[in-house]
Amino acid sequence: MSTENQVEVAGIEKEMAGVNLGDPTNGQTSSASIEGRGPCPLKPPFLNPLETSKPPPSPELTEEQQKKYDALLETVKSWTEIPAKDSKGGPITDSEKLWLTRECLYRYLRATKWSATEAPKRLLGTLTWRREYGVSDLSGDDLSIENETGKQFILGYDNEGRPCHYLNPGRQNTEPNPKQVQHLVFMLERCIDLTIPGQSTLALLINFKSSKSRSNTAPGIGQAREVLNILQTHYPERLGRALIINVPWMVNGFFKLITPFIDPLTKAKLKFNDDMKQHVPPQQLWAEFDGELAFEYDHATYWPELIKQCEGRQQSAFERWVKAGKQIGESEVYLKGANVPSISGGTTEEMSSNAHAVEPKTLGTLSEISGDINGKSEKNDAA
Repeated sequence: MSTENQVEVAGIEKEMAGVNLGDPTNGQTSSASIEGRGPCPLKPPFLNPLETSKPPPSPELTEEQQKKYDALLETVKSWTEIPAKDSKGGPITDSEKLWLTRECLYRYLRATKWSATEAPKRLLGTLTWRREYGVSDLSGDDLSIENETGKQFILGYDNEGRPCHYLNPGRQNTEPNPKQVQHLVFMLERCIDLTIPGQSTLALLINFKSSKSRSNTAPGIGQAREVLNILQTHYPERLGRALIINVPWMVNGFFKLITPFIDPLTKAKLKFNDDMKQHVPPQQLWAEFDGELAFEYDHATYWPELIKQCEGRQQSAFERWVKAGKQIGESEVYLKGANVPSISGGTTEEMSSNAHAVEPKTLGTLSEISGDINGKSEKNDAA
């Protein structure tokens, strides 16, 4: 392991004990009882990861991979504008530069099998999509109605420190409409906000249990394909595992229909009706998945706290990014608050004075890359 990785791992382990997502119970249900019925259902929305829930060390890059990363970084640094339809194109913003972290570039390189030509196209394509889709404009207030029944929530962490994102199709409370997919994108972004230092993937836990108001819990094929396209194209390498329970024959048939659209790497991450306690600590696993965690979704409590916690983390990351010199390719471990240096390891003044010391050598001009976004490209290989 390189010295840089050793420093990061040490920093992550030191910071893990201090990660606090706003829940004082730290994975324990309340010991108070209600008329002798046992533990009170947990209502605060988040849990701290257990000390044993740690991300695996990041693999070191080979010499060839490092060269490709360096070239991609210089290409991305040369971008000054983001192309987009409907007058949404324009100069690259600070939030977009912040999004272009070192680990973000790694994810797109891995997703394109370290292709020096496809990785920048995919990255720029996602920046364009984020503008056109309006990812940064998705509002908790506007989408609140979509989550009133708790059909999605983020609760606890799995064995490798991934935030657990629960989907409950049986609690669907709206008819098919664009906001349903927007809601999913919004929650994926909140999962990313709540990842801990050193972990950039999430655990998806889907419960297809039917309800009195909804017996068919499978989404439509069109909507499923749209979601798969968004996940595989614009959130590569974000899915760590998907744990799926209560799969009725109708939903099983649905999965068979969409299987051709799921890439092999994503397919390998799907676990159906498995022993979920093998993947998530029992005390952090929702009781619906045979865990020990009593949780009752209360929209009035959960939703505003989710927004508050995530906005606080976004602000903290932005402030650290500014302090470190507003660099493209910054370390997500540093941005997430771990006690590790930024990518330069120097002071803000030193980083600012050296920012233009090297003439970038790019993989292609912005116009060359953006002109081929919608052209022929390799099939997406990872989600």
